[in-house]
Amino acid sequence: MRWFTLLLFWLSLSSGALAAPQDDEALKSLVDKGLVSQLTDHLYNAKDTASDQATGLITQAMDLLGVPYRRGGSSETSGFDCSGFVRHLYEKSVGQLLPRRAEEQARSTDVIDRSELQPGDLVFFNTMKRAFSHVGIYIGDGKFIHSPRSGKSVKVDDMRSAYWQNRFNGARRVPLDAESSKP
Repeated sequence: MRWFTLLLFWLSLSSGALAAPQDDEALKSLVDKGLVSQLTDHLYNAKDTASDQATGLITQAMDLLGVPYRRGGSSETSGFDCSGFVRHLYEKSVGQLLPRRAEEQARSTDVIDRSELQPGDLVFFNTMKRAFSHVGIYIGDGKFIHSPRSGKSVKVDDMRSAYWQNRFNGARRVPLDAESSKP
């Protein structure tokens, strides 16, 4: 099972068996702060479709750590930009096709308060002097996974860092059934 692979990955990080890249210190802190046990609890206790879908989405996202950034990219083999990464994961994991651009993804999803964030929700940032110019997927404990910028690769970052706090534009939830989707 994919969740087992993810759990082994987390455990190997915490035991030092796998050396994580230096710019993925946020990923190591997930282990230190107990996200492994939270994720394990979530995997074993998930009782509804939304929880199952979020678990699958995050597991697949973690499988893509290290895939390089590529402007306009939407492929595991050639790389992703931020919205291509999100779009790819939602299509692959839950079969839902999101719009291509970050601001379009923000418009087509349901606004939620930051305090309501759950794993699998979208988080948006102003990184290019315009609203909703960057998007990532919330994974829990204040962390999100995203494809940041040229020269970097898919990674986990902490939304509470000064950089991301100052640029936070909002949170959105992807409606998972056709009846709650926006036109």
